[in-house]
Amino acid sequence: MDPAQLADASRLRTRATVLHADADSFFAAVEQRDKPSLRGRPVLVGGTGPRGVVSTASYEARRAGARSAMSMSRARRLTPAAAVLFPRFEAYSAYSRLIMATLGTLSELVEPLSIDEAFVDLEAGPFADDPAAAATDVRARIRELTGLAVSIGVGRTKLVAKLASDAGKPDGLLVVEPADEDDFLLPLPVRAVPGIGPATAAALERLDVRTVADLRRQPLDILTMTVGESSGVNLFRLARGIDPRPVAPSGERKSVGAERTFAQDIFGTDLIAAAVDRVTDEALRRLTAHGGGARTVVAKVRFADFTTLTRSVTLPQPTAEPAELRAAAHQAARAAGISDSVRLLGVSFHNLSAHAQLTLPWGTEEFDPAVVDEPTDGPVVLGLLSEENARPGLDIEHDTLGRGWVVHVRGRQATVRFEGVDTPPARSQVLDLDADPLRLVPPLAPTTDA
Repeated sequence: MDPAQLADASRLRTRATVLHADADSFFAAVEQRDKPSLRGRPVLVGGTGPRGVVSTASYEARRAGARSAMSMSRARRLTPAAAVLFPRFEAYSAYSRLIMATLGTLSELVEPLSIDEAFVDLEAGPFADDPAAAATDVRARIRELTGLAVSIGVGRTKLVAKLASDAGKPDGLLVVEPADEDDFLLPLPVRAVPGIGPATAAALERLDVRTVADLRRQPLDILTMTVGESSGVNLFRLARGIDPRPVAPSGERKSVGAERTFAQDIFGTDLIAAAVDRVTDEALRRLTAHGGGARTVVAKVRFADFTTLTRSVTLPQPTAEPAELRAAAHQAARAAGISDSVRLLGVSFHNLSAHAQLTLPWGTEEFDPAVVDEPTDGPVVLGLLSEENARPGLDIEHDTLGRGWVVHVRGRQATVRFEGVDTPPARSQVLDLDADPLRLVPPLAPTTDA
């Protein structure tokens, strides 16, 4: 491919009309919104067991060095005063729906990327001539409706819009006009470019490539020899701000799945098979929520030494049959050659199809299909609160004291706070569960009159 043709490729747009919105520290921000006593305090959301992983760290926790994907034990050492909470995906989904609906007032072309971020094509709405005003207005309306901060970037391409929203965090707005793209892009570290992970960054480091400006100076043939044909061409384009991808709201999810990190490594055929069944059950429920079926089943296995393998099984045609998908999950797990202690197991469904038909009734429990790889410590069963089903941060209700949330449970003693979005911060109370039974309840959906 001619490098000149790549460098001169049409950028399609002549003005900054692609908007990227990203809710700041989303899970932790929702928890701080719903729990007044946590506002301004460090919060860690994720697996709460000894092998848990941080899903989201509040900005107060980040300042101490905690971050997502870090082991919860390490994050706790860095932020010993942090509140550690189990994820409440039902609450996050409710806030997400409000955010996405508000973004939808800007344009009919909204492309959700995950539960907390989306692209918006302002050219398809009434705000193409004043993207800064549109972004300012929608940020204010999201804050009014949800109480949450959303960072927004606007640019001529998805690449620039995404990098601009990252640069504006937290709670910021940055519009990068086409004439200012090079001034914005070239000083950025090369790791800021989407798709450049540790391995690619290490390969580029050997070429003394540390910034986007360094990357742009590399000839196309050097990049393709270093990182491969496809990646090299892509990096050559991105270094020049060339990204013709449209905002595509009809884009379907590529996968749904679940994974679990075990409190203790598991070993042995029977234990591993039972664990595959449990994780597959979770993935199947999410596939049900998504609708349709899948053709490819992927098993992810992380061993005690942190070696991680993935293996896949592709079926002749998409199916929603639980038995077929479960059998494929076991086949994929066996293909990973499990012969050592297992730290983590994951099962995900790919090549999704809306046309596969369900033939067996599945459970009615709702799961958000936008959430994959949730850091669970085991399933939560609603009902009377006990030490077995208690998780810090879950919603509870008392017959006379009202709603609150779990701090912790030891034996039959429950420490809780009775507070909510519209109440003052509450002190912790210790209740005897025999004398004062508490019920685990679903989160309250955020109201639109906030």
